[in-house]
Amino acid sequence: MDFSNSPRVTHAPAAAGAPASRDEDALRRCTLSNSFLKAGDYEGAVEALEGLWRGTCGRPAADGLGARAAAEVLLQAGRLTSALGGARRIEGAQEAAKNLLSEGAGLFERLGDARKVAEARTDLGVCYWREGAFEEARVVLRAALEGLAREDAEQRALALTRLAIVELSAGCNRAAVEVLAEAAPHVEASGSDVIQGNFHSERANAFVALADAGDAEMLDRALVEHAAASFHLEQAGHTRYLANNENNLAILFNRIGRHEEAREHLARARKLHASLKDAVIVAQCDETLARVLVAEGRHEEAERVALSAVRVFEDCDRQALLAEALTTLGVAQARGGRHPEAHQSLARAVEVAEVAGDRTGAGLAALTLTEELGADLDHAELCDAFERAHGPLAGTRDLDTLSRLTACARRALESFISSRGDGEGVEAAPSEERWEGFSLKAEVLRYEAELISRALRDADGVVSRAAKLLGFRHHQTFVALLNNRHKGLLGERRPVIPRRRSLIRRPHRQAQHAGKKG
Repeated sequence: MDFSNSPRVTHAPAAAGAPASRDEDALRRCTLSNSFLKAGDYEGAVEALEGLWRGTCGRPAADGLGARAAAEVLLQAGRLTSALGGARRIEGAQEAAKNLLSEGAGLFERLGDARKVAEARTDLGVCYWREGAFEEARVVLRAALEGLAREDAEQRALALTRLAIVELSAGCNRAAVEVLAEAAPHVEASGSDVIQGNFHSERANAFVALADAGDAEMLDRALVEHAAASFHLEQAGHTRYLANNENNLAILFNRIGRHEEAREHLARARKLHASLKDAVIVAQCDETLARVLVAEGRHEEAERVALSAVRVFEDCDRQALLAEALTTLGVAQARGGRHPEAHQSLARAVEVAEVAGDRTGAGLAALTLTEELGADLDHAELCDAFERAHGPLAGTRDLDTLSRLTACARRALESFISSRGDGEGVEAAPSEERWEGFSLKAEVLRYEAELISRALRDADGVVSRAAKLLGFRHHQTFVALLNNRHKGLLGERRPVIPRRRSLIRRPHRQAQHAGKKG
């Protein structure tokens, strides 16, 4: 299917025989704009609102309209503001979108239209998600679901799929899979290829996340889901979503070592993105291609492609994407033997991500710095990199990231021990001075406490599950360790619920005692 030459109509025609009223014209424009937005055509969505739209952070021209028309204009302006703000990282856009959507929902509530209120809340939940406020997003989306009729398959499917996205973003992968299972019958009943495509794409992402947590078999299921997503999105003609799914497929194929197939999906993604005339998303494909080239050992070519992506993200001021591309660039340079350039790229990636508020990206860039250039870093640099990685990544449930973090700590510790020894280039000092203030017991207890705390978090405070994660055969042994050596961590376990004595057996036992006395 050719997505680049689809006809565009940005003015909804009035009914023959009579000029449209201002309210009718506004309602038609909102419907048309929303159809473009659902198809991923942001430019068409903006053009359809001509005369009503005043920019991402401006208030739409809703004054003088009737209540329903004004509510629809506010709702569509809020959706569009959120979408454009998310795609182009426009500061303040999500807050502006939330205000418009909340005002629109209030008008619909006064009109007694519960379905439109729920629709507005679903879009409001997306705003909170784009801000990273996952708990607020959950609450708003659950409220939207409560306001929807059971037979409203399309809106329920949309709200549940968005809730799954929130759970995935929050790292609650099992919860996301459960929400998607709840959504499945509504998705099927909706009959919408866009909704079905999004559903399968998010289920693929959930399976990849489960694979990251140790269930490698989920990668095969993710490939099946991505293929289903591509089919439905192609049927829907949704260029943007289809291109994103193709890019995700390329990342997955690269991960499992099927580089040729990764290249095929990347070429398709890039062609689709290019038809949208959006340099940023084309650069995202280039960054993925650079990863594939690194995996293939083509480091010079990878460096050139990654550098191209870096320049685009710099020009567009996309800081989080810039940090990711700088990390890929640093890896290509390091493996190509260009260590000074790699050090500069990776150090900058950490700084850019931290400034952008992307703590996870900063932590991963710091980890990569120690992995690729550990032999070139002195003790102070290794310790600084570990600190910058440990802060944002210590609570992760990704087993690969945890393994990398542990290896980083080991490198920093070995560097610390080496710096206190009598190796070459180290000024000799009495052993008492070199070990002054060190306590093996304290270090072991500190590390033990960190592992216990992490296990309790991953087990949601359930001591039996945490004990199993830590390798204890009997959870009572773990409880004793917690009560005696790590009392400061007791607050991280779930409260102990005392077992209640049976109220049925007690009178019987009392009667037995009475009989014996008699």
